[in-house]
Amino acid sequence: MAVPVAESWTWFPALALGVSLLKCLFISSYHSTDFEVHRNWLAITHSLPVSRWYYENTSEWTLDYPPLFAWFEFGLSHVAQHFDRNMLVVENLNYASPSTVLFQRLSVVFTDLVFIFAARECCRCVQEQKGSRDILNRPSFILAVLLLWNFGLLIVDHIHFQYNGFLFGFLLLSVAKHLQACHLQGALLFSILLNLKHIYLYVAPAYGIYLLRSYCFTQDNKDGSVRWRSFSPLRLLALGSIVVSVCALSFGPFIVMGQLPQVLSRLFPFKRGLCHAYWAPNIWALYNVLDKGLVLLGVRLKLLEEAELPRATMTGGLVQEFQHSVLPSVSPSVTLVCTLLSILPAVVSIWRRPRGARGFLRCLLLCALGSFMFGWHVHEKAVLIAILPLSILAVESREDAGIFLVLTTTGHYSLFPLLFTPAELPIKVTLMLMFTVYSFTALRKLHSSQGPLLRPLEVVYLLGLVTVGIACEVIFPMSPWQQRLPFLPLLATSVYCSAGVCYSFLRLYVSLLRWDEEKPKQT
Repeated sequence: MAVPVAESWTWFPALALGVSLLKCLFISSYHSTDFEVHRNWLAITHSLPVSRWYYENTSEWTLDYPPLFAWFEFGLSHVAQHFDRNMLVVENLNYASPSTVLFQRLSVVFTDLVFIFAARECCRCVQEQKGSRDILNRPSFILAVLLLWNFGLLIVDHIHFQYNGFLFGFLLLSVAKHLQACHLQGALLFSILLNLKHIYLYVAPAYGIYLLRSYCFTQDNKDGSVRWRSFSPLRLLALGSIVVSVCALSFGPFIVMGQLPQVLSRLFPFKRGLCHAYWAPNIWALYNVLDKGLVLLGVRLKLLEEAELPRATMTGGLVQEFQHSVLPSVSPSVTLVCTLLSILPAVVSIWRRPRGARGFLRCLLLCALGSFMFGWHVHEKAVLIAILPLSILAVESREDAGIFLVLTTTGHYSLFPLLFTPAELPIKVTLMLMFTVYSFTALRKLHSSQGPLLRPLEVVYLLGLVTVGIACEVIFPMSPWQQRLPFLPLLATSVYCSAGVCYSFLRLYVSLLRWDEEKPKQT
């Protein structure tokens, strides 16, 4: 028997309030250079005319997000002036008064209301189990916890410092609208998101192909093929109008001022190098360590002269270009080709055999992970683009739940080096343990009738993270290697977690192929 809406959602505000109060406890904790980045952007957008926003370079942390996010910072700055006007002075580099810290921390908590609303909409879209009276074991409740209390978002936004929750709110709300068959609303939300942060270009192919195939083609033939007579130019015009309007609103003023090349040069700084200072756990981390291994082997076998090799810079903690020593060096164009090839089967799948909004969601996940795996200068935090939407599928399918547990555990652990101060060690360990234990127990109970979620080798691999964690967080800081090889823990963490992310990517592809074969066509 269906539970009345008023009764079934009384628990959601409590979950949301609880996590919001927890976020407030982190106000005085460590914050990264991203805190200064956003303070500087507040100052730029408040103190300078629009024409100078993308030229200002007093700080090394120049404005490099799309214009809509700059306007977002502009709006925040008008509230910030009531806390401390000095934070809005461009020349006040590394300014972090108590009032400034309080404002910026609270601004992240407050804008997370978008994420909270989006999480509720996603929870309304999941398929509830028939006859379930236990609220704690309902897919909607479990999904709410997995989203609202996500470990990665908590430490990245509310300790490290960023506005990912606000942005992910738009992504999840867009996904929810597609699950509810509100395609134009979903397209509008995603267009706004792209103009807030361009990293979401990772999943743009999934949106483009899905909307073209499932919205612009109004009906399918019995054989599932595409026929142009079912094509709706009016629907394509509606979609195009939404995208063009949002982009015009965002970039229009800078186009009028003749600053579009300057804005784009800030958004896509290809000179930053293949990998971030701290390697993201992707294919290039494995490629880099293979190159280093071949160098050591070549020197030991006297096949290479150590003096003639380029100086190693890939783990030097700097963002810069570098050349591989043995393997071919990778250019931005190579990463683009690899990324497109990695997502091609997924987008072809939803074009040839559309499977409704959940087929789109699977394609979105593969586009997110494919871009994370093969992209240029990928940040480790980008793994959350796949982890959060995968939560929706994890509460509906045992197969997806197993993939979720592997990807989430490795992806979240790969974020550990972001919080490197001793004071935050017990916080990040406790929070991850709580989230991981809940994920395993709740999903296992939810899918208990369908068999185990993980395979034996997957369990062994995940348990290996405990060894890596003890070695990197406890043993290494007390060893003499800390002075000689300070970035060794970063390398070990990235490489070990890369294996789990790569494995999850492959399993998601296998899951997509099986799902294509077994599931009936959805509308």
